[in-house]
Amino acid sequence: MIRQRRRAMADVRIQGVTKSFGETVAIDDLDLAIKDGEFVVLLGPTGAGKTTTLRLIAGLERPDSGTIHIGGHDATALSPAERDTAFVFQQYSLYPHLSVFDNLAFPLRSPARRFPEDAVRRRVEEVARMVRIDHKLDNRSTKLSGGEMQRVAIGRALVRKPAIYLMDEPLSSLDAKLRADLRLELKRIQSELGATMLYVTHDQIEAMTMADRIGILADGVLVQIGTPRAIYSEPANLHVAARLGQPAINLLPAGLLPDGGAPTGTKTIGARTEHLAIEKAMNGHADGVVDWVEHLGDQNHLHVTVGAKKLVTLTDPDTPLAKGDKVTIRYIAPLYFGSDGQRLM
Repeated sequence: MIRQRRRAMADVRIQGVTKSFGETVAIDDLDLAIKDGEFVVLLGPTGAGKTTTLRLIAGLERPDSGTIHIGGHDATALSPAERDTAFVFQQYSLYPHLSVFDNLAFPLRSPARRFPEDAVRRRVEEVARMVRIDHKLDNRSTKLSGGEMQRVAIGRALVRKPAIYLMDEPLSSLDAKLRADLRLELKRIQSELGATMLYVTHDQIEAMTMADRIGILADGVLVQIGTPRAIYSEPANLHVAARLGQPAINLLPAGLLPDGGAPTGTKTIGARTEHLAIEKAMNGHADGVVDWVEHLGDQNHLHVTVGAKKLVTLTDPDTPLAKGDKVTIRYIAPLYFGSDGQRLM
């Protein structure tokens, strides 16, 4: 267990922040509050404004309007060095000529800090154990695997205990197994430290498994923020609904299948696996036909055509359904969206 020191409150408040690059509005009137010790994930596609938000908090970009407060202090006009943030980039950005130890120690040896060398060694060894890279401290960073290099990059941010950790898709260049391992490690470390983290990704699995709250960004606008469960089950609109869920939510036109519970004004019905009851057709009536069953080991994806639409849902590995089977489909409390894309209920 990590020995913790008393630290200042590390909440972050972004109020009315707008940032443009030429004609492109990257961030549009953003309001975002991150509580001390909270793990917030910003989720969205490329160009949504995720990285720009991190750079604004770090001071690498200046807002056109609005304010940024870190730890209760107005940081809007402060330089990056004055903001007490640590940034972990998508690429490892290690010093190739330095050992793992010296890469980790680098922030503590900067002219702004100048920790005593015995304190540097204690802190580096502590963090190296935390990120499980202590057996490689004497190695050059160029001799490490991709996962080990990213552990060092994360450790380098951890050594100096900043007010907030800013993480820009740090796991995206790793293979699936390493991503899964480091997700668990990063969440464990954040919980042990009680650290404040803002993490951006386009990976919904990372968002769902790591976040206390998820913020959905679209074209520089924070569309919705809430717990992973709330974002998944109560999306504000079609864009948010489509960001979470595997397989992706089925967006079907109203009237394609019978649904007496649809509210007035329903244009689109959102149906995830739990919103659909699919059975082999009996007595001649059928709503659709099975295109194929995609076998994934512990579960299957069932692909069904209904009229001119196709839908995909999870099904048991031992499902009796097969390609060509006619099926009946019934909604179970799906999501309803109006013509403007906003959720009705």
